[in-house]
Amino acid sequence: MQPRHIARELALLSASQLSAKPSRLLNQDLQAIVVAAIRALASEANDALETAAAELQQGSTRLLTSQTRASNLDAARSMVEASIQLTQTAINRIGMALEVPEFIQLANQQDVRDYTITLLATLREESDRIDDILIESLVDWQLSRLAAVDRTILRIAVAEILCLGVDHRVAIDEAVELAKRYSDADSHRFINGVLRRVMDQLQAKPG
Repeated sequence: MQPRHIARELALLSASQLSAKPSRLLNQDLQAIVVAAIRALASEANDALETAAAELQQGSTRLLTSQTRASNLDAARSMVEASIQLTQTAINRIGMALEVPEFIQLANQQDVRDYTITLLATLREESDRIDDILIESLVDWQLSRLAAVDRTILRIAVAEILCLGVDHRVAIDEAVELAKRYSDADSHRFINGVLRRVMDQLQAKPG
């Protein structure tokens, strides 16, 4: 797996876990970044399991009190299905957490660390500029209302295109892959559409 591909995943996962202070961020070693990424995945898995347990409990209660009423049975079935999906999400997150150290071992670790830090530093230093472009490119959506993972994926892609000289096709393709791996089922289409509008906007600007 390419170092930059791994770095994008680590940046996505660790963005909310690491210090926002530039001096501390620049001094982070790869182990600390990996630990932050794994903690983020473990936290997501735990949240999904807690929500799944609550849905399953509500579904069970509906079944016990339904007296065979169709509406209650349908609601209970929906809750159980939601619980199964959330449990699968949690299992997937645990699997991803187990994969992260292996990915690192297969790549140039210094390259992974350096590009992860570059991405995280750029996200912090250019946050206003990146967000302004995204806000202009969102149609019928507010940036603050997006799922945190989608917001971070978009920011990483724009940071690469705008600040790091990454070819926009590569940045968009990588963002779509991140969305397929870490976000909801249809988010990759949404991510792709927003980033296409970002490119239209950037190309329309003079200079």
